[in-house]
Amino acid sequence: MAYVINDDCISCGACEAQCPTNAISQAGDKYVIAADPCVDCGACAGVCPVSAPQPQ
Repeated sequence: MAYVINDDCISCGACEAQCPTNAISQAGDKYVIAADPCVDCGACAGVCPVSAPQPQ
Protein backbone atom coordinates (compact mmCIF):
# COMPACT_ATOMS: atom_id res chain seq x y z
CA MET A 1 0.00 0.00 0.00
CA ALA A 2 1.43 3.37 -1.00
CA TYR A 3 2.31 6.25 1.26
CA VAL A 4 0.50 9.59 0.92
CA ILE A 5 1.66 13.06 1.90
CA ASN A 6 -0.79 14.93 4.09
CA ASP A 7 -1.45 18.67 4.33
CA ASP A 8 1.33 19.10 6.92
CA CYS A 9 3.83 19.13 4.01
CA ILE A 10 6.08 22.21 4.08
CA SER A 11 7.53 21.63 0.58
CA CYS A 12 11.10 21.15 1.76
CA GLY A 13 11.79 18.39 -0.80
CA ALA A 14 13.60 16.06 1.60
CA CYS A 15 11.24 13.20 0.74
CA GLU A 16 11.70 13.53 -3.01
CA ALA A 17 15.48 13.22 -2.70
CA GLN A 18 15.19 10.00 -0.66
CA CYS A 19 12.63 8.15 -2.80
CA PRO A 20 14.34 5.17 -4.47
CA THR A 21 11.62 4.83 -7.13
CA ASN A 22 11.19 8.53 -7.97
CA ALA A 23 7.52 8.30 -6.97
CA ILE A 24 7.50 11.75 -5.33
CA SER A 25 7.05 15.03 -7.18
CA GLN A 26 6.07 18.58 -6.37
CA ALA A 27 2.47 19.54 -7.12
CA GLY A 28 1.72 23.14 -6.31
CA ASP A 29 2.55 23.97 -2.71
CA LYS A 30 3.22 20.40 -1.53
CA TYR A 31 4.68 17.11 -2.67
CA VAL A 32 2.68 14.08 -3.78
CA ILE A 33 3.45 10.37 -4.07
CA ALA A 34 2.37 8.42 -7.16
CA ALA A 35 0.80 5.17 -5.91
CA ASP A 36 2.01 2.83 -8.67
CA PRO A 37 5.78 3.35 -8.35
CA CYS A 38 5.65 3.64 -4.53
CA VAL A 39 7.05 0.46 -2.95
CA ASP A 40 6.00 1.37 0.60
CA CYS A 41 9.61 1.53 1.83
CA GLY A 42 9.06 4.46 4.20
CA ALA A 43 12.23 6.31 3.22
CA CYS A 44 10.21 9.48 2.71
CA ALA A 45 8.65 9.27 6.17
CA GLY A 46 12.05 8.79 7.75
CA VAL A 47 13.43 12.10 6.49
CA CYS A 48 10.37 14.33 6.67
CA PRO A 49 10.72 16.98 9.41
CA VAL A 50 6.93 17.24 9.88
CA SER A 51 5.90 13.58 9.39
CA ALA A 52 3.77 14.42 6.35
CA PRO A 53 4.24 11.08 4.50
CA GLN A 54 1.97 8.49 6.09
CA PRO A 55 0.97 4.93 5.18
CA GLN A 56 -2.36 4.96 3.41
